Amino acid sequence: MLTKIMYVTVYVTDQDRALEFYADRLGLEKRIDHPGPDGRFLTVAVPGSPLEIILWPHAPAAGQPAERLAGATPGPVFIESDDLRADFEVLRERGVVFEQPEPEDYGFGIRIEAVDPDGNRISLRQRAAWQG
Repeated sequence: MLTKIMYVTVYVTDQDRALEFYADRLGLEKRIDHPGPDGRFLTVAVPGSPLEIILWPHAPAAGQPAERLAGATPGPVFIESDDLRADFEVLRERGVVFEQPEPEDYGFGIRIEAVDPDGNRISLRQRAAWQG
């Protein structure tokens, strides 16, 4: 029986640059950094979360949707916050680039899209109070 999702993959052109973004700017922790016969296996994760993001080397635009709709195309990874507006201010001060000038309210809470150095969208969300 399947028990959990272990990894999701984000394709990056420079693993060191991606690690700096995800660890130093977003505040994720580096979990695995192992050279192997198929290439460097590098993961990051939200502290305390069992799900890890693989930062896998690949050509630009790998894994990106062919057509983006402004505000309607989510990123490949959703990261939850318990206070997104406060986190937004901290992340912006660290140099994280966002697609909108401020987080916005929507039917399921608050949202904003960050962009990593390779143009991967990272969806940041805070659940609405009614979601518990």
